[in-house]
Amino acid sequence: MEKFKEHIKIVGINARYTHSCLALFYVRNELEKNCPDLEGELCQFTINDNYYEMVIRLSAGSSRYIFFSAAIWNSSLIEKLARDLCLCLPHCRIVIGGPQADVLAKRLGSDNCTTVLGEIEGVETSFYRDLEEGTLQPRYVGSFFSLPKRTFDYPYRTSDFVGHLQNRHIYYESSKGCPFSCSYCLSAAEKRMYHKEIAAVEKELRDILAHRPKVVRFIDRTFNDRPDRALAIWQFLAAEGGDTLFHFEMAPDRFTEEMFAFLATLRPDRFQFELGIQSTNPDTLQAVNRRVDPVEAEDTVARLAALGNIHLHVDLILGLPFETKETFAESFRAVFAMGAHYIQMGLLKILPDTPISHEAGDYGYRHCSEPPYAVLQNRWLDHATLSELYWFSEVVEKFVNNRYFVTLWRYLRRRRENGFDFFKRLLAFCNDRNFFQLAATQEFLCTLLVQLAAERDDGKLIIELLRYDWLRCGFRFLPDCLLQEGFLEPPEATRSALYQSLPEELAGAYSPANRNHFFRKSFFLRVSPEATREIGFVATAGTNCLCILGEREDELFGFCKVLVL
Repeated sequence: MEKFKEHIKIVGINARYTHSCLALFYVRNELEKNCPDLEGELCQFTINDNYYEMVIRLSAGSSRYIFFSAAIWNSSLIEKLARDLCLCLPHCRIVIGGPQADVLAKRLGSDNCTTVLGEIEGVETSFYRDLEEGTLQPRYVGSFFSLPKRTFDYPYRTSDFVGHLQNRHIYYESSKGCPFSCSYCLSAAEKRMYHKEIAAVEKELRDILAHRPKVVRFIDRTFNDRPDRALAIWQFLAAEGGDTLFHFEMAPDRFTEEMFAFLATLRPDRFQFELGIQSTNPDTLQAVNRRVDPVEAEDTVARLAALGNIHLHVDLILGLPFETKETFAESFRAVFAMGAHYIQMGLLKILPDTPISHEAGDYGYRHCSEPPYAVLQNRWLDHATLSELYWFSEVVEKFVNNRYFVTLWRYLRRRRENGFDFFKRLLAFCNDRNFFQLAATQEFLCTLLVQLAAERDDGKLIIELLRYDWLRCGFRFLPDCLLQEGFLEPPEATRSALYQSLPEELAGAYSPANRNHFFRKSFFLRVSPEATREIGFVATAGTNCLCILGEREDELFGFCKVLVL
């Protein structure tokens, strides 16, 4: 007779549906390996799911244990679930791992809760014995780097891709550890690194790629820690990765000329890089033990941006030690000038048991007592100044971190405009118009930029660039805010004049058979020679006519194609 298996639910709570929780698959595999008489069930939710439905789904059945993976974005929710599940299932024990496990252990107590600190691959063997015998202790510790033989297995199996991972990002790690020891990071105390053999990485990636995922996110903390190894994996992915987008967290000071040469050969939208700048202030970088040369970082990001085929995220952290309003402004000015597509400016989090948390008193830190422990003030930034810079960051988030105004930002960079001053003035417009209480639609954003342009000597040129950016996003009309300033020629008049003057056939644009379709579906706009040059075309002496097609470019942003007539 088949032996009855005790049931375990292994739960991940993600920030959004497209994410997945890598820890669940590692835990499942280790439980199967060490406790064959226990049967694990994977459960994934998001922080936005109906709470009561989560409770009744997790309490259904007769699970002996419920495992959670706790991070700062879901730990408050997990704490609530743990308390309520203990009411529903008094004989079920909650087991919590992940970065926030120790914090939750202090809050939940040990009556019905066990915490596992560190990596599941390195947890002490007594954990599995106690799990099977029903005698779990309050706390267990695992350390991957304490293992006599360091290795970690491939986490996935074929059935995962048609179930738990379907239509989700696939998370994968080819190394553990981090070469940096940033004082605000949970990995600050761990200075060792382990890299999987390239052959094993390629074998595992082949299995993932066989299922044609849309996105694979490498969670290696510094993927290019070993540049030659990173290049070898990139070359493999370029050859066998199909249409999958690959995301990497990178150090900006660990690129070689061979890497730049290879990246230049990629077709657009294959790779996405997240590059940690954090600050350009030397005193700040030294205080947080971030060993990156700002000049080298600036050169790297600028070179990558110039390639035009890799989506670039750069990070700044607001509230670091020795970062004043003036040095933060300089950090932003430098980062904006680099040309990255996405500038992420997050508030510093004073995470429990990080080096910076132990120095918080010396630095005058005040921070939120609940996750994500965001900083409120410090010695260099009082609360009012930090609040102002937070709203500044939100303006950048809304206006820059999308594809709406690419040509405008390129223009500001080309003329070496101080990005901090520009967005500081834009923040004033936003505050005057209750921007943060309203929906940040593309038209509303454009309206505010038009109003700001009215103050400037180059306002008419900016409005021309805004019209171009708007139309390239695929609109077949111009919003009211872009109709107010006079045109060199009304678009409908331009269309009529071209319809009369252009030949029956125009190579690269239309044939006699589809001439009418071409004029019906395209948008025609006369622009000044200066705007033509800023857009990137060769300008003639007089006005130039742009034809914005409905067809999309096979490039990074997928804008509409444009012809100069």
